[in-house]
Amino acid sequence: MSKFWSPLVKDLVPYVPGEQPKMANLVKLNTNENPFGPSPKVIEAIQAELNDSLRLYPDPEGENLRKTIAGYHKVKPEQVFLGNGSDEVLAHIFYGLFQHGEPILFPDITYSFYPVYCGLYHIEGKRIPLNDRFEINPDDYAQPNGGVIFPNPNAPTGRYLALSEVEKILQANPDRVVVVDEAYIDFGGESAIRLVDDYPNLLVSQTLSKARSLAGLRVGFAIGHPDLIEALNRVKNSFNSYPLDRLALAGAQAAYEDEAWFRKCCDGVISERERLTKALEDLGFAVLPSKANFVFARHQSKAGEALAQALREQGIIVRHFNKPRIEQFLRITIGTPEQNDALIGALELM
Repeated sequence: MSKFWSPLVKDLVPYVPGEQPKMANLVKLNTNENPFGPSPKVIEAIQAELNDSLRLYPDPEGENLRKTIAGYHKVKPEQVFLGNGSDEVLAHIFYGLFQHGEPILFPDITYSFYPVYCGLYHIEGKRIPLNDRFEINPDDYAQPNGGVIFPNPNAPTGRYLALSEVEKILQANPDRVVVVDEAYIDFGGESAIRLVDDYPNLLVSQTLSKARSLAGLRVGFAIGHPDLIEALNRVKNSFNSYPLDRLALAGAQAAYEDEAWFRKCCDGVISERERLTKALEDLGFAVLPSKANFVFARHQSKAGEALAQALREQGIIVRHFNKPRIEQFLRITIGTPEQNDALIGALELM
């Protein structure tokens, strides 16, 4: 702590990202990165952008990418907002769309950046407990609030909330913004984007980090009513007018133009998720139903922390959360078939 820190910084409890260890021959299953690389067309598009144009600022509005995303999701370009990863998009949402005088509602077991944003912007956050099956109960969100946010599928549980249940939350909060954070939606869920024209209070955020294998480029977006998008643009243009560089814009555009590669990667993850789930269950794990690119699993007799450490000693990294209710669970990213085989083989020997 320094005397030069502001009072805000002194009290902040920052988000802790998944470990990025510098170990050789590591089986890295801890940060939900896609096990399959980006489309070759993405690499080509980025290489084509490596020229004298890098001396020029990128398009501050990302017009071409916004049009592409809008066309893909059957909305209008003015309903699309771009950001430097979905984390930046979410930060702008917390600042510009939630009502700061009332508590923001989110699940008690969820993406741990939400309480960090509450601390950063001096917003009260109210954690709504998941039920005994680690599911969101829509009825719990029918209470006074300054906004609602939840991932779907949820993280780290992987559980998916059907759109009919999402609509219950929207209908219970017509005067507050409801944000559905869909970082993992492409691995088996149905996007709430199809509801945005029916609910002006709905904002859906997505990322290209997961299903489109672009975690290294940092591209995220939100889709909703144009009035919500205008608010986000006001915040963005008061913070950083150029959130996406030329390489990110080119790579993201190419990723959306290669639908076949996208579907192949998603199908591969889903297939491996099913195979890994069965293997873990055969080894004595209880595995929550997942629609994400990870599984959340607890062994019937072995402690989660001890398992994580034993796997680490074998060069396999998974995520363990030392938090109430989930301290015995491991969040395991779906890897390549070879990585998943290595994990299964290591667990068989424990």
